[in-house]
Amino acid sequence: MQRRLPIGISDFKEIVERDYAYIDKTLLIQEIYEHGTKVILMPRPRRFGKTLNLSMLRYFFEKSAVDHSHLFINFNIWKQEKYKGLQGQFPLIFLSLKEMKDADWETAYGKLKLLISDEFARHYYLLENPELLPREKLDFQEIIDRIASQAIYENSLKMLSKLLSQYHKRNVMILIDEYDTPVISSYLNNYYDPMMNFMRNWLTAALKDNSFLEQGIMTGILRVAKESFFSGLNNLSTFTILNETFSSQFGLLEKEVISLLAEFDLMDCLEEMRKWYNGYRIGSKTLYNPWSILQCIYNKGQLQPYWVNTSENELLKQLIIQGGEDLKIELEQILLGQELEKPFEESLSFESLAKGNSEAIWNILLFSGYLTPSGPATYKGIPKCSLKIPNLEIASLYNSIIREWFTASIQARNFDLLLSSLITGNMETFISLFEDFLESAMSYYDIGLEEPEKIYHAFILGMLISLRDTHEVKSNRESGYGRYDVMLIPKDHDALGNIFEFKKIRAQEGKDLNSGALSALQQIEDKNYKHELQERGIRKILCLGLAFQGKKVMIKYK
Repeated sequence: MQRRLPIGISDFKEIVERDYAYIDKTLLIQEIYEHGTKVILMPRPRRFGKTLNLSMLRYFFEKSAVDHSHLFINFNIWKQEKYKGLQGQFPLIFLSLKEMKDADWETAYGKLKLLISDEFARHYYLLENPELLPREKLDFQEIIDRIASQAIYENSLKMLSKLLSQYHKRNVMILIDEYDTPVISSYLNNYYDPMMNFMRNWLTAALKDNSFLEQGIMTGILRVAKESFFSGLNNLSTFTILNETFSSQFGLLEKEVISLLAEFDLMDCLEEMRKWYNGYRIGSKTLYNPWSILQCIYNKGQLQPYWVNTSENELLKQLIIQGGEDLKIELEQILLGQELEKPFEESLSFESLAKGNSEAIWNILLFSGYLTPSGPATYKGIPKCSLKIPNLEIASLYNSIIREWFTASIQARNFDLLLSSLITGNMETFISLFEDFLESAMSYYDIGLEEPEKIYHAFILGMLISLRDTHEVKSNRESGYGRYDVMLIPKDHDALGNIFEFKKIRAQEGKDLNSGALSALQQIEDKNYKHELQERGIRKILCLGLAFQGKKVMIKYK
């Protein structure tokens, strides 16, 4: 009998007791405990099972009035005899910051106080301890009542760990889910400084030189730089997507996806689902996005972007829109299937991001799952790795963002008409719309750069990327006796193919737009750029010579 799918459920107890489909990741318990590191940070992309894994760790380790050992009997960890004795043995603090997405510091701080208050209230029995000092009782009650000073809240995790350890006579596990969500939100909403100050003081107090700490375990998306966040926290070990440790415990391996597809009679969908949702390289392993797999199975194999529709892509959009010209150009190259080698740092400084550091932007795209390494990172000299888009789902997100850029300057209906007139050869309509489009949309790029041809090239590529479902878009490839600028290759070989050649007109050279466009068109003919299309069996070919001067354009075609 098919199990139910745990859509939107991340509580391990509920999933097991109500017999939802679950892929066994319980050996993460063994891996973490045997690793022996005092504080572990495991950054992973969104929707990769972080909250569920932390919930599983909580039910395994936490000392509770309710016995939770039955939750693990049928899973791999219970086959490890020595770990049975660890189940339910540790006092534990659990906090999830995943909903900390507030518009201002006052609201965010209020929510932090509420989360801390709720966790203290969960351990209200500690007030019965006769060893508590009057000052500790007062601070405890003020935290629950949400009237304590900020200094007391900043010390609250350390305080609670001390009181738990004294009561239970055992050191404390501290689990924090999505630790960086409030930091990212504060960056997006301009209250970064007060949030960083609070988080730095709060977590450092709890995790640095805390004699009551057994182990601290945190998940998030990004590793915030030590110097700005975990200053002096020398006992922290971080295991990112570039590390082998814990690599198979977040996300789904193909064999795990196959087991789910077999259970739900969807094995015929595997090949297409691989194109859409696989491709995330973590350590040496390639994994699927579990959120999208569950959604796709729930929808009987319907392929569509599930992960990117979670309305949590604001940071990506802001970074790309505010990014420089080189970033836009290079992203468009990646969208065309090219790989880019980029230096990386496994930690992120939001200060450098605020200064427009393009390398910091590439870091975020990599560690957030919007790009993935195509192979192992190299650490000779400056650490580098080659980046690519992992799958069709993520490609669709970039397509939608690029479309937003363009349709902000031209009505969506006219943008669609612009593209359809191009691929059907209705050049009168295409030229009219394109001239208007160029005038309004070119402000997105800086046409005063030293290499303006690159900007026009990127502009055309960005426009054509929306056609990737029906056409292959290529640029700067050899064909015939030279390199064409852009080629639009229809997947239907009976349809029209397009070749673009660009000329930038400089007034000081004495040329005009008309002669420049004719020269570009002649170059397509002279260098036999049609050769690649003809080799593919495409006989209907439209050649376009485009001459640009500022925001003016002349198009000749044949």
